[in-house]
Amino acid sequence: MRAQLHTDWRAIPDVARGMVAALGNFDGVHLGHAHLVHALHAARPERELAVVTFEPHPRELFRPQDPPFRLTLEHERFAALAALGVKHVFQIGFDREFSAMSAEDFVTRVLHEGLGLRHVACGLDFAFGHRRRGNVDFLAERTRELDIGLTVVPPLSDGLGPYSSTRIRRLLQDGYPERATEELGRPWSIRGVVQHGDKRGRLLGFPTANIPLGRHLEPARGVYAVSVRLADGTVHPGVANIGRRPTINDGQESRLEVHLLGFAGDLYGQSLSVALHTLLRAERRFDGLDALKAQIARDSEQAAAYLSARHSGAIATRT
Repeated sequence: MRAQLHTDWRAIPDVARGMVAALGNFDGVHLGHAHLVHALHAARPERELAVVTFEPHPRELFRPQDPPFRLTLEHERFAALAALGVKHVFQIGFDREFSAMSAEDFVTRVLHEGLGLRHVACGLDFAFGHRRRGNVDFLAERTRELDIGLTVVPPLSDGLGPYSSTRIRRLLQDGYPERATEELGRPWSIRGVVQHGDKRGRLLGFPTANIPLGRHLEPARGVYAVSVRLADGTVHPGVANIGRRPTINDGQESRLEVHLLGFAGDLYGQSLSVALHTLLRAERRFDGLDALKAQIARDSEQAAAYLSARHSGAIATRT
């Protein structure tokens, strides 16, 4: 059975009730999240796996002035959870009304009555309810009263500490997509719909697909070797610039521009997923379009060489 997405906790079909579920935001769906899901499966292997998560991320509601920070938007998160074997994603709309719900009501009305869960799993630091007043101790007490099983999972850690979405964001902002890949278990990707730009890349001989960053985190500005998955499922090598194009732009808004190596076709309106593999160089300003064009050619050659070596298994992680 394919994974199913449920967005109304008040109207869950009978077939989706009686599940066991991991609780959390799951931004990025990294190895720490996978560790939580696997621990839940080990505790209740006879039950289908589910996840209870929230959309938008609570931080987006309470701090809308913050720069975008999401590692995965809802469709990307759903796909990554499904890849872990999750069969049901209960995506709760996180608005002002829901944020005012007490910890007691979250457990009783949502988890017990609304979703009909039989067992839940969470991390040690899971907090919930109005002003995050619910914690794992409260959850343990209340689930015991409701005859819901509970597994509290210690964080997955390495020598640098626990795996976390915050740590992965920092790696991407510092220009280390390879290390982010290690902690995510897959390359970090930006997904979006190709929009019309100023067609400057085409005039330079390197046509680009322009994708707004939207609510995605902005990683380190610069040029990346990437792979691009098209709407038809095919994957193409590419070179991408993320930044404000200081040579030809007014610098008001960062954007993702990706040139697909050896590709000729119309991508306008298509939804693309652009996976970042390595940062080739930082963003910088050039003395004119000729210098920029020459550098783009060098960037394309370097990206092609990197991706070819990566495909053959010859890439070493940059530290």
